Amino acid sequence: MDLDQQTIDRSSLLAIANQMIAEHKDFFDGMATTGVEQKGEVLIFSGDYFLDEQGLPGPRSTAVFNVFKFLAVELSPKYRLEE
Repeated sequence: MDLDQQTIDRSSLLAIANQMIAEHKDFFDGMATTGVEQKGEVLIFSGDYFLDEQGLPGPRSTAVFNVFKFLAVELSPKYRLEE
């Protein structure tokens, strides 16, 4: 574990992530993360990807994917989920 990483509980991390989403330039109403997993050193965020009726990516899906990737890049070096 990186000495600069802080161990954090899931709900606290989701609160931080959702605040960052709300401040992101690509934010739109309804965009939020509802889950997070630790995969090795990377935090993987999940939520509604706004898929269409056939389960395919919709117009907003790319923005959601990019914002969740942004969260992973920004937060993974800083935090590790409590086990």
